[in-house]
Amino acid sequence: MSESLVGATLVGRYQLLSRLGTGGMAHVFQARDLNLQRMVAIKLLREDLISDPAFHARFLQEARAAANLSHPNIVTIHDFGVEAHEYFFVMELVSGTDLKTLLRRRRRLAAPEALAILTQACAGVGYAHRAGLIHCDLKPQNILVAPDGRTKIADFGIARALSTIDPLETSEVVWGSPQYFAPEQAAGGPPSPASDVYSLGVILFETLTGRLPFAGEDPSALADQHLRAPPPSPRSLNPSIPPALDQVLLKVLSKEPAARYRTADQLGRVLSGLIPPAEGAALPASFPAAPAAHPEAPTTALAPAPAEGMDWLAIVLALLAFLAVGGLLPLWLWACLRYPACPLT
Repeated sequence: MSESLVGATLVGRYQLLSRLGTGGMAHVFQARDLNLQRMVAIKLLREDLISDPAFHARFLQEARAAANLSHPNIVTIHDFGVEAHEYFFVMELVSGTDLKTLLRRRRRLAAPEALAILTQACAGVGYAHRAGLIHCDLKPQNILVAPDGRTKIADFGIARALSTIDPLETSEVVWGSPQYFAPEQAAGGPPSPASDVYSLGVILFETLTGRLPFAGEDPSALADQHLRAPPPSPRSLNPSIPPALDQVLLKVLSKEPAARYRTADQLGRVLSGLIPPAEGAALPASFPAAPAAHPEAPTTALAPAPAEGMDWLAIVLALLAFLAVGGLLPLWLWACLRYPACPLT
């Protein structure tokens, strides 16, 4: 059914050119905005979900959640519409691929490249956290990587507003991806920004090692491992991972949310400090790398300031001060000698 839509035009404006992929809730098309003459991506609710009001609400929630987030590391939402029971929203078209596809091609990435991508992902997710939103479904498929290394977060379909979360809530239905969700999500508990941090840790683990920290035959087995099994050391799977990065990953994959970094911003700052100086250009502006010391710069002493020209203004002022004091001296002597108590008599 989705292929038959290629060539169709939605609301007289968006011409569908090709299907880019299909997710759990929607098809994604490359399209042309005929009004503004630009290429965009169209996310179209799947046919089998059109008659379900709950999915209508989730679809609209995703569009609204992402539309309220304006950040260079989050996919921009342009428009939302309905035509002939087709629910869709329009977003920026990101050239390149998603991180999952990139890993299928290359298996794993070197630490500097992986850190540059995940640091940008942390910048986007951290912005959402500051805006009061938890993504709740972070996975490599939702991290888009452009050819120049720019990274953007997509798919806020099950995002939760912090203001709507009850710390005591429990749920028998667990939303998210079992390979990447946090232990508290696996247990049906309320998510928090630390839940997104855990998911980012799983993604970074996979990006560096080429495998997930936990594997199971079904979602319940995966959930149990997230809840109880200690993660393997990433360095044991890839010895080229720096020891400091290995320790950061083990901290991020802690079972207790309080033992992790509280927000993606905090994790991003830590990861940016682990990127070698030569890779600093790949960092987003949100987490600038520390400036590298110049090889010829002194470390314990300051270089002498360069010699400057003579300060004639200071010389003139000093001369005037001397003349003023010199002119008062005879007057003081004359006044003193007029009195018998003068010490000079």
